[in-house]
Amino acid sequence: MGIEDVLAASRVGVHRLTLAELVAAAARGALVVDTRTEQHRRVQGEFPGALVIDRTVLEWRLDPTSPWRIPEATGPDLEVVVVCRHGYSSSLAAASLRAVGLHRATDLAGGVQAWRAAGMPMSDGPADVRE
Repeated sequence: MGIEDVLAASRVGVHRLTLAELVAAAARGALVVDTRTEQHRRVQGEFPGALVIDRTVLEWRLDPTSPWRIPEATGPDLEVVVVCRHGYSSSLAAASLRAVGLHRATDLAGGVQAWRAAGMPMSDGPADVRE
């Protein structure tokens, strides 16, 4: 099984959000998490309203049962939308979050690249980086 198979499996039965759906999700209080590297954020800009959590610690920061969770990791019903550069690693990250019990975790189809291509705004302020 190759990465394309793993990616496809991570998306089975999952509704990935469109740009408009992400805006609506954020407005209703969904936690938007940006897993892009610092270098990619520097090139593309900061995603508005997102918490930046490194992919290497994502599950520990968002699992509500983890002693290393962030305060926003309130329970298994937390709606989490993961964004990445192109919308591939975010699908894998969202699947991993569902595996630790965050059953509403999903991602942005097309990632930040699609967001920017549609002329959506990026943030001017500093990122909310969680380590």
